[in-house]
Amino acid sequence: MALNIKILCKFVTQNTLIASLKHITLKKIYLVLTVLLCLTAVSTFAQQKNQFVKIETEQGACIVKLYNETPVHRDNFIKLVKSGYFNATTFNRILKGFVIQGGDPDSLYDKSKTLKPEQKWISPEFNPALYHKRGALAMGRDDNKAKESFTTQIYIVDGKTYTNAQLDAIEKKNGIRIPENEREVYRTIGGTPFLDQNYTVFGEIVKGTDLIDKITAVKVNADGNPDKPVWMKVKVLTPKEAAQAFK
Repeated sequence: MALNIKILCKFVTQNTLIASLKHITLKKIYLVLTVLLCLTAVSTFAQQKNQFVKIETEQGACIVKLYNETPVHRDNFIKLVKSGYFNATTFNRILKGFVIQGGDPDSLYDKSKTLKPEQKWISPEFNPALYHKRGALAMGRDDNKAKESFTTQIYIVDGKTYTNAQLDAIEKKNGIRIPENEREVYRTIGGTPFLDQNYTVFGEIVKGTDLIDKITAVKVNADGNPDKPVWMKVKVLTPKEAAQAFK
């Protein structure tokens, strides 16, 4: 039986081409999937990365890490910082052993500005792992039943140390549980544990906690209002600026 060379060549060429196309297609699919996985990983990493702000005063400065676990409070705060809102306000209530409160629109340092927050309250974002240790950053509020935060009034915890018996009493009174790792912090570093699960903590000082001592050392009246305005300048740090701040 004679072999038709033309038909054989055509058959071999077609199958080789199909195999090549399959190989190229698989390579492309693999490449696309690899790129997508990398992009997903980068996106996830970016979402998980904390943002940092710098709070500067005449008494000194500190770096604050904002918690990703409280996204509404975090984003509201960042929005106000970027708008320059806090740069016109002061720390208007300084209570040593308790908190340093600021951001009240009535506490204008720059009298040329008129501050009109877009909203009045934010729903609470309580998280048992985010607590009122010394240096914590939280949002103030009024006595509303929903425990919703004001959008602008922040406070930094000074606090004091507590014994186990005192922490037990706070647990019983407030119906909360203070785990051992948090108890250790309250016993040694201090804070305001009776505010836990009542006010939303959305950040903490990670560098420059001595600023708390410097601000609480200023002269205040019986209500905690300083004799001389304690102004603040707040800035969101870029990743590069944040990295340099910790060198």
